[in-house]
Amino acid sequence: MIEFTLNGSKVAFDVAPDTPLLWVLREQAGLTGTKFGCGIGACGACTVHVSGSAVRSCLVPVSGASGRSITTIEGLAQADRPHAVQATWVAHQVPQCGYCQSGMIMAVAALLARIPAPTDADIDASITNICRCGTYERIRRAIHALANGEEAQHG
Repeated sequence: MIEFTLNGSKVAFDVAPDTPLLWVLREQAGLTGTKFGCGIGACGACTVHVSGSAVRSCLVPVSGASGRSITTIEGLAQADRPHAVQATWVAHQVPQCGYCQSGMIMAVAALLARIPAPTDADIDASITNICRCGTYERIRRAIHALANGEEAQHG
């Protein structure tokens, strides 16, 4: 059994230790907000937080989650209120097709937790997720709005 905290609740899964965390989240936990994109850690659609750090869950064996805290897009919001990144994403109309957005939001939330007012260079270095629709300018504007405290106007 692999035990960890998932979105604030203790969980245990009887799976092979080398099973990618992505598949445990989607198949065993039923949390399908974390998307499969490439399977090689390049696209970021599967980004989740492992003990507060953004990681590509397709690359993390579930054994690497043992005893740690995992947060998925489903666990990012508090109660009935969206996370500031989620609210700002809507206000700035960031998503187009939306497939990459759960991973993108998780990566941005981790960046802002680490660097509350990131520069463009910080964003470029940290947000390496791929958006096939090319909404990168909207993403950058939304991140800067969050850094400037504008999410309160949109949430």
